[in-house]
Amino acid sequence: MSIRPVASTSKSQLTMEGAGVKLHRAFGFQEPELFDPFLLFDDFRNERPEDYLKGFPWHPHRGIETITYVLAGTVEHGDSLGNDGRLGAGDVQWMTAGSGILHQEMPLGNAKGQMHGFQLWANLPASLKMTAPRYQDVKGADIPEVIDDDGTRVKVIVGEFWGQSGPVDGIAAEPQYLDIFVPAGLKKTFRIDTYRRAFAYVFEGAGRFADASSPGGVLLEKEVMGQEVNIRDLSGDRTLVRFGTGDEVTVQAGPEGLRFLLISGAPIREPVAWHGPIVMNTQAELMQAVTELRNGTFIRPAH
Repeated sequence: MSIRPVASTSKSQLTMEGAGVKLHRAFGFQEPELFDPFLLFDDFRNERPEDYLKGFPWHPHRGIETITYVLAGTVEHGDSLGNDGRLGAGDVQWMTAGSGILHQEMPLGNAKGQMHGFQLWANLPASLKMTAPRYQDVKGADIPEVIDDDGTRVKVIVGEFWGQSGPVDGIAAEPQYLDIFVPAGLKKTFRIDTYRRAFAYVFEGAGRFADASSPGGVLLEKEVMGQEVNIRDLSGDRTLVRFGTGDEVTVQAGPEGLRFLLISGAPIREPVAWHGPIVMNTQAELMQAVTELRNGTFIRPAH
């Protein structure tokens, strides 16, 4: 076994998107190879309705998948194919845009004015860029949660973990998407397939992730001046942690416990040509998509 080293840590940055939604972006639009197969990750947490109610009006997507996970409040959505619905607290939507859709997402918050959720963009390989659009809407009650004897809780949204399988399937990047809570002061290790790229996003509490393994692949436990060797401190809320290669992630929770998303996927390793919500492999394909948007042929007929 080898502990994945921490390749980098960073704070998500305040960003304005849509018609005037304030959110925090952990990564996106720069160096896509670092997080391949993932392209962008946004944290849209707000307690001021004026910061989110204008929402994300009609806009196109092609060549990617968008994954929306709501923790508080509701999000109404609709698209050019006639699909519509509402995501509530705990719900997940995995949308494969494929050949293209026009859609809108309108955050509504809850009775207290709170809105909290995440959106992740995953790339599609060239062979699936122009596949038919597809939705997977999952209610929170259908997402399995595993509770360990020590109080650790893991919601399995996608992939397999601790004998449970997430309800979302058939995703090109073969991802694993976990929502994890580790109780105060507890050290915990989680397995990740070596071939996957992986990152964590801390959104409650604080803790420390193992920064490296010893040459033999075992986490060093030696105490030096009261500090554990090879552990990187985290400031906690809205911290992004990008991992290097290995097959385990080890975390030490702080005094309030630690809640984070642990997300991994198989890298696609293809060229990325990116223009806003359209992600293709070449500039020519981007130009074609823009032309189709202008002449009204962007949406492909269903077969």
